[in-house]
Amino acid sequence: MIQLSEKNTLHYDADRCNGCRMCSHVCPHGVFDQENGKAVPLDADACMECGACRLNCPEEAIVVDSGVGCAAALMWASLTGGEPKCGCSDESSCC
Repeated sequence: MIQLSEKNTLHYDADRCNGCRMCSHVCPHGVFDQENGKAVPLDADACMECGACRLNCPEEAIVVDSGVGCAAALMWASLTGGEPKCGCSDESSCC
């Protein structure tokens, strides 16, 4: 299992991937695509750590700590009326 980005907690194990395409279908930011029967990360930095890929991966080939990044910041800001603060080093490219 390798960490795909330094900006988030997304990890992926290609050896466990069965090519079901669920990660590609559920990711709101298009982080994954498919190539040669396996998921391929296109833009791991775009991951907002929502956890949809992890929850829908039947082989547990994807691990991400949902609720720790941009998605949580956007939801919290919406609930509180504040500004989103996701903790990324370059917030202009985060959310």
